[in-house]
Order: sequence, then structure tokens, then C-alpha cells
Amino acid sequence: MSRSGTTAVKRTQVITRHMMSTTSTSTRHEEPQVIFDSLLSVRTYKLNRPKKLNALSHEMLRLLRPKIEEWSRSDLCTAIWGWGEGRAFCAGGDVAGVVQAAADPKTRDKATDFFKSEFELDYMLAAVPQPYVAIMDGITMGGGVGLSIPANFRVATENTVFAMPETKIGYCPDVGASYFLSRLDGEMGTYLALTGDTLKGRAVFEHGFATHYIPARRLPMLLESMSDSSNVAGLGVRQGRRVKEYQMNTKEYSKRINKLIEEYALEAEPTDKLVSDFVGVKRSAIDWAFRHHKVEKIIVDLQKLTSHSDPSISKWASTTIDTLNLRSPTSLKVALRAIRTGKSKNLLRALEMELQIAAACCRGATPDFKIGVEAVLVERINGRPNWSPATLEEVSAEKVDEFFNGKYLTDADKLDIPEEFAERRILEPFHYALPTELEIRQMVTGDHPSGASSGLTEDELVDKFNVLYDGKVGVKEKVLEVARRRCQLVDNADGNRVWLQWRHSVEEPR
Repeated sequence: MSRSGTTAVKRTQVITRHMMSTTSTSTRHEEPQVIFDSLLSVRTYKLNRPKKLNALSHEMLRLLRPKIEEWSRSDLCTAIWGWGEGRAFCAGGDVAGVVQAAADPKTRDKATDFFKSEFELDYMLAAVPQPYVAIMDGITMGGGVGLSIPANFRVATENTVFAMPETKIGYCPDVGASYFLSRLDGEMGTYLALTGDTLKGRAVFEHGFATHYIPARRLPMLLESMSDSSNVAGLGVRQGRRVKEYQMNTKEYSKRINKLIEEYALEAEPTDKLVSDFVGVKRSAIDWAFRHHKVEKIIVDLQKLTSHSDPSISKWASTTIDTLNLRSPTSLKVALRAIRTGKSKNLLRALEMELQIAAACCRGATPDFKIGVEAVLVERINGRPNWSPATLEEVSAEKVDEFFNGKYLTDADKLDIPEEFAERRILEPFHYALPTELEIRQMVTGDHPSGASSGLTEDELVDKFNVLYDGKVGVKEKVLEVARRRCQLVDNADGNRVWLQWRHSVEEPR
């Protein structure tokens, strides 16, 4: 083996030890809750509370914010990489401590301050000028989603477990969920927000929460390649001092990182199908039942689906009704309002709205946050917590309004975003992910920005997206699933051509 080859192997071994490092129990308590490091021009953070599944604490937020600010201003930092120690990236916020603080009027402001600090960090991560890579290797829920979803590049592995389970504990999806869940294909975001259902492994990538799917064993090699490419590419993000040149360099550099990560992506099995369970008729059922603005109407349509001719759909509908009945009625109504409202807001305005909701939950608008955390996380009861009110019918529209009108906010609750972060343009959360259903529809109808014409065949549609996405893994499977679910085939009966026509209406699945 050549000297350069030997050096590369040794460097990979060092990075592997760096990523997989653990510390004995006797010294673990002495370690910081976040570990920061530099690998050439790549800056890294590692969440370091493995026994707590890296649940976000005040201390972690206190450590992360100044470091993110420092890196964003550094000419020597060309990329940021974040992951978690142990079997979780981050399982959420340390809400037990938040609820304890909220229970005492003397410390109640500390509870709201936790959410304020968390949301500020989430926005800043979305606005850093360098490419940001989040490694979702393991449990990624709640606050962990808030740290990962702002990333330009989000890497899922076979270990990834993704969820926004807040309605289980009498709270509502936050950390920007009203912004990104409302922009998911169809009503998948509404479904996940209300039920708290999980996505695992490759399905996290297929639904857009991850931009890439890579086996965990390849992560050390990816980090090594990233640290090398920051220098080899010859295009650091700070190379151009003029604004336009700087923006051009940043965009081009991000494209190179995207291509580099793609080299480590894992091809799906050659079946032309997605692995997610939420495809085909079940996806159609989700879009149909969860299209409403009232939770009661969602449940009515789910009830209709319990008589569906397909046993898998009828069983899913029954299970989903049971799941919703376990959730806080107040949380369900507030979460649905937030998802519908968030679709028209930018990320900052969505986070501001969610801070209103968090303040209301901490300052007495509902007892369900305290009830849910104690029942689910502390006592770990089986069954339904003693929600108050206990039914959807008892939660009035006026009550829901209290979570959105700023009634429970104080002057100190305003998000404090540094000016240079607030002024930066935020990328759409699915920019480097698989094609969205909206984009596929535009291509079919001839409205795509690429200037495509309508009347495409299935093969032509796939070919166009393969070119647009430079052969990205998973594009073919995603395009085919959407086309076969949302399009009808039109045959001119001339023996020459069968083309796709988009079905615009969302109908009850048959």
C-alpha cells in the first residue's frame, strides 16, 4: 500500500474512533453535554447525554448557541456536522424538567425560556452560511428534529427513528414543525403531527425528512471525504468576498457536498417501489381523511374507512382512530390549527407562533402538558392519561384561540435572532431531498420551471427527474409511486402513445 493510502486508512480509523468514542461510567459525568471538534475545515458538534438519549437540556442549548455563532463568522469553517453519542441523535427536549419549572409560578418563566432558546437555535442552524450536515443516526424526535431539519443535508441510516410525538404528552409539535410538516406531500405532515407516528430507516429519506440514506458503517468515510473536500475542492465558502461571488461559491460548494454525500448513498432493492408503509392506497387514505380543518371531521372520514374493502386499510383506519383517542383533545385541535396556519408562514414566523403555543402550555392555558408528561414519561402508565377536557367536543374554538393570540406571552418572550442570521435567505427544507409531489405534478401538467411540456409517458417522466436530480438514489421509486397514485393513463387509441394525466381532486380511496 502506498504512503498516501496508508495515511488515508489511518485517518479513517481515527475518525471512526472519534465518532464512535465512549467514556467509562466513572468519567462520563465529567464530560460536557456537547463535544465540539475540528477536522480540518469541518466543524463538528456531538450531543453527549447518551443515557438520556441526548435529550436537549438548558446546558446543551447554552453550549451550542455561541459555538454556532462563532463558526458562522469564521473564514476557516467551510462546513458544520452534527450527530449524537450512543443510540440517539436527540430524542427531544428534556420536557420533564420544563414541566417541573412550569408548575411553580416562581420558575415558570424558565420553562418558557427553554423553548425560546431552543427555537432561536433552530432558526440559527437554518441560517448558517456554511453547509450544515445533520447525522440522524438513531432516535430523532421532537427537539432532535429541530436540530436536524434546518440542515441543508440530513442523513438517515438504518438506525433512524423519526417522530414528532408531542400530542402524546399534551403538547404540540414545535421546533418549526408548523413550517416543515405543513409543506410535506399531501397530508402526511398532518397525519404525523396528530398521531405522533414514527418513520424508520429508509422511509425517513423517502418522505423528505432526510436528504440522503447512508448505512451507518459508511459515516466515518463520509466525514473523512468531507474534511478533505473542503480543501481539495478549492472553493471555500468564504473565498468570494463580494456578496454575489460569495453566494455563488456557497451554492456551488453545497452542490459539491451534495454530490459527495450521494456517493455514499445506498441503492434500494431493485423493485421500483418505496419501502415506506405510507404509499399507494394508504397514502391516498391519509390525504383524503386528514384534509380537513377540524379533527372531528378527520375522525368521521376515518370511521368510513373502517369499512374499506381492503383489510389493510380498514385495520389502519381503526388503529388510527384508537391512536387519536389516546391523544390530548386540546393538543389535537391546537396542532391541527398550527399546521394549517404554518403553511403560509416563513420559518421565523412559524417559530414565533409556536412560542406562543409553548408559553400557553407552560402558563396555564391547559393542564394537559403537565398531565401528559407525568403520565407518559414519569409514571409510564399504559392507556389514556386523564386529559382535561376529556373530549374533542369540550375544546371550543375560543379555547384554541388562546394558544395563538399571544395572551400568555411576555415582552421577554420575543425570539432574539442575531441580525446576520435574520437577514440570510433560508433554503426550503426539501431542497436536496427527493422530488416533492408538487414538483412531480408540475412536470406532469407542463408547469415545471424547467419548461417541460405535458403529455409525458411514465418513462419520460422518470427520465426527466433523473436528469434534473443527476441520478440521485431513490428518484425513480418516488416518481413512480406518485405517478401511479395521482395520475391516470390516457390512451389516444392510436396504438402509439399512452400518457399521464394528473388527477387534481382527492377522492375517497376505493
